[in-house]
Amino acid sequence: MARPAEHWGTRIGVIMAVAGSAVGLGNFLRFPGQVVNNGGGVFMIPYFCALLLLGIPVCWAEWTLGKAGGRLGYHSCPAILGAVGRHRAWHYVGALGLLMPTVVYVYYVVIESWCLAYACHYALGRIDLGTVPGEYVARSAEFFQRMVGTDQDGVMIAGGLHPSVWFWMVTFALNFFLIYRGISRGIEKFCNIAMPVMALCAVAVLVRVLTLGTPDPTRPEQNVLNGLGFMWNPKPVHAGENWLTSLAEPKVWLAAAGQIFFTLSVGFGVIMNYASYLRPKDDIVLSSLTASATNETFEVCLGGLITIPAAFVFLGATGAVGGTFGLGFNTLPVVFEYMPAGRLFGFVWFFMLFLAAITSSLSLLQPVIAFLEEALHVGRQASVTILGLVTALGSLFVIYFSRDLAALDTLDFWTGNVGIFLLGTLEVIMLAWIFGARRGHAVAQEGAELRPPAWMFTVVMRYITPAYLLLVFALWCYWNAPAYLKTLARGGVPLLSVAVIVTILVFFLLMVHLASRRWGPMLARTRDVVVMGGSEDGT
Repeated sequence: MARPAEHWGTRIGVIMAVAGSAVGLGNFLRFPGQVVNNGGGVFMIPYFCALLLLGIPVCWAEWTLGKAGGRLGYHSCPAILGAVGRHRAWHYVGALGLLMPTVVYVYYVVIESWCLAYACHYALGRIDLGTVPGEYVARSAEFFQRMVGTDQDGVMIAGGLHPSVWFWMVTFALNFFLIYRGISRGIEKFCNIAMPVMALCAVAVLVRVLTLGTPDPTRPEQNVLNGLGFMWNPKPVHAGENWLTSLAEPKVWLAAAGQIFFTLSVGFGVIMNYASYLRPKDDIVLSSLTASATNETFEVCLGGLITIPAAFVFLGATGAVGGTFGLGFNTLPVVFEYMPAGRLFGFVWFFMLFLAAITSSLSLLQPVIAFLEEALHVGRQASVTILGLVTALGSLFVIYFSRDLAALDTLDFWTGNVGIFLLGTLEVIMLAWIFGARRGHAVAQEGAELRPPAWMFTVVMRYITPAYLLLVFALWCYWNAPAYLKTLARGGVPLLSVAVIVTILVFFLLMVHLASRRWGPMLARTRDVVVMGGSEDGT
């Protein structure tokens, strides 16, 4: 029998926790770059299509599966999928819901520590880009390289612990201190504080950006209004084409779908775990929509109005384009160097990113903690210790192999991109075809303050969302996988990184195998999950 269930203390608490899981670095750094590189305003058309046809349906699927599993007293992905799928094979599929959050946490907490390091350096005035504006960009890149060690492997521990390793240790310890305190006293209480503080920080930086005007009179074209236009005006992906042709670009639709998955934290098993701590009559429909709307507010209304416009105002169009790390840790320090009171706003910005990151990283730990408690029947302290050892070793692997961020990039590709698509697809298929679309709709209606339309479950989740996911996943692999497979064929750090993923997966599969023997009797009880309004086949 599963351990006694924890519960969320308040409804606002679970909304803040789920929103905190979703709101992360992707909202403020990844999203603006995706928009600019994929047609500006054009990108928002496939973005909102993906939100309506992928994001919300997969969110509802995870909330519904989590609530159904929670009624049986289970909180981990393997236990829940095995219970609602009524077959032991689903226990092993659920191992993906342990692999994804574990591996993503391994590298995400390292990036999180960079945000803390930058915030502290700004607070202490230790980021000095010199006095020559023409050297700002190069010196900013040098600072990031020295802090992260992108020029060679092993630099973080060569000749003693590098200062950035100390920041990682503090960040890592803070995560496990909060997760040790549990759902209500740890995650919920922290997110109830961190989310409002994060919003205040973001609004403060946004006001500063929108009031910049035209800081350089000799370049009147570099003003806030044109910066917003550069971000949001529709434009072609390829020069010389009409912006409407961007809608025919597969990579634009793939980028939009990937951004929705990443930003809503679907396909990680996190939402399923969080929903399992709800009480039987707790609402999941309105709560999930509220959490998603909160995330979209941070992403579109805050992230979309800060990063790129600020970079455009000071650096022009060429300086406002870049990847997640380039934009966040190389370009923005240059922007703050130009900006009046830049040191203050640099601290506020990176402190906000740290809060966004830690609310996400906490959510990555809880699903695995729940599994270890259920699988091994151990207490919170033992489960936290086991997970701490596994993730610490993984993070040290990422820190050691820092050259060109090869380890981090490989882990992110195979889990933070490929893996979450795979698990998200399986979750929707589980809800709509195995558990049953009508049965899922009935579970979603229990305690619902906003009644979900039945066709979202019987039509969208059964046919449209799986087809959309499979098409996007196939095209995405077609465009991206060959380059990564060639990289793996050359061996080295990327191949070692994949070996780390496989090792962690094998560890969890063994744990699931041991746990499935204890969970065997529950398969006979799962027919009790049948709810009012759902037929036995659930269709």
